[in-house]
Amino acid sequence: MAEQIINLGTGFWNIRGTFRIGGILNIGTHCSLIQLASGRFVFLDSYSLTGDVRAKVMALTNNGQDVEAILNLHPFHTVHCAQMAKDFPQAVCYGSSRHHKKIPEIQWAEDLVESEAVAQRYSDIKFSLSQGIHYISSNEMIHAGSLLAFHPASQSLHVDDTFMSVPLKILQSVLPELLLHPTTKKALKNEPNAGKQYCDWATELAHDWRDVRNFCAAHSSLVKFEAGGFEKALLTAIDKARPKLEKA
Repeated sequence: MAEQIINLGTGFWNIRGTFRIGGILNIGTHCSLIQLASGRFVFLDSYSLTGDVRAKVMALTNNGQDVEAILNLHPFHTVHCAQMAKDFPQAVCYGSSRHHKKIPEIQWAEDLVESEAVAQRYSDIKFSLSQGIHYISSNEMIHAGSLLAFHPASQSLHVDDTFMSVPLKILQSVLPELLLHPTTKKALKNEPNAGKQYCDWATELAHDWRDVRNFCAAHSSLVKFEAGGFEKALLTAIDKARPKLEKA
């Protein structure tokens, strides 16, 4: 899984990177670059850019000077934040409360990344915070909750962990196109109807963001959907999981 930058058109680039568990198994990771209507740029999530990918990003962004913000969407994706902040020192860094605690050396924006203030500031992008599950779980191994970002202009969805595609292309013919994160059930909040809240949120998301064509997930491959394909795939995954989640 080599590092690469994929131009998905209309001002959206998905950057596929490497992330090794135990220094051996590469499960991959990603960030995305968006050109706003203003002509300026924002990153979704952080990744330490190197080689050709870095050169292409710098060429696109006036040597990084046109990057105005880095939106770190997933509370547990923190490995590359400090390097990204160094690489783009003029960019405003947004993160969750966990980012603030884990990497205090970064001068974080006061507004949390999941706040309404950030959503209004970057209206070119639609955001949705997973419901019914913990955004920041007290269990460090549970990463199902995240802030999802949809860029309507390019019909591209950037998601970390909450929803996944099949990691190996050899399995795509026998497994569903979209999967829920394996820790979703453990991530449910300890409150009535948490499972229903999650499923209802995901179902509404499938309808509202039915125009998604490019599905960019952190630890799996890029999936390109035909018209209506994302909505159908997500609804199928939710319908299958709903009985177990609602019983939890």
